[in-house]
Amino acid sequence: MESIDVVVGRIGKPHGIRGEVTVDVRTDEPELRFAVGAVLRAEPPAGSVSRLRRLTVRSARWHQGVLLLGFEEVSGRDEAEAARGIVMHADLPADATPEDPEEFYEHQLAGLEVVDLEGTPIGTVRGLVPGAAQDLLRITATDGRETLVPFVQALVPQVDVPAGRLVVADRPGLVSPFPDEA
Repeated sequence: MESIDVVVGRIGKPHGIRGEVTVDVRTDEPELRFAVGAVLRAEPPAGSVSRLRRLTVRSARWHQGVLLLGFEEVSGRDEAEAARGIVMHADLPADATPEDPEEFYEHQLAGLEVVDLEGTPIGTVRGLVPGAAQDLLRITATDGRETLVPFVQALVPQVDVPAGRLVVADRPGLVSPFPDEA
């Protein structure tokens, strides 16, 4: 069966002396992605001394709102420090969907037709750009311009993956050009 590679987190600083690390979580399902025994693909940043290419979750716990993970391959603070910055990937079945109907995987959004509130086609979703406050939809407008739209309910009131479309409450300068640019 075909699978999709998704980024689920990035390793932060070490925590304690037994190899635990803080994690910048990039998934809405951390309890699934970081379950004990889960195997993740590791992508060290450029210039990293780490040679890790896979990580097996040994322990997972929340501490003051921060996820702390221990890995079978990381046994001490020095190894945890060397792992800093590693981006962790999980493989999901291509047909996987999140449990929450209001959530979507990035691969489900890519390729969706973008229409305005009246149903007029205005572009195509190309991907998702993770953001600190909210994610941004990367959209190619029908005239070929690349635009970024905050992925929030007020601007994206409807996502219909089975129908292959997404509604954007468009306004000049969001997806369609300003009148003087048209």
